[in-house]
Amino acid sequence: MPQLNPSPWLFILVLSWLTLMMLFLTKTQNAHFHSTPAHYQMNKQEACTWLWPWS
Repeated sequence: MPQLNPSPWLFILVLSWLTLMMLFLTKTQNAHFHSTPAHYQMNKQEACTWLWPWS
């Protein structure tokens, strides 16, 4: 029977993935700093959709 509790390495993997996503969002915001507000809002919404597909 498969174990229901997540493994420690899985937790580390998810944590590192979230860290990479936050770094990606920071770089994206800095790259689109001079863009139009609508373009920035669209990128932010797409990033949130990519980060939280289950919401």
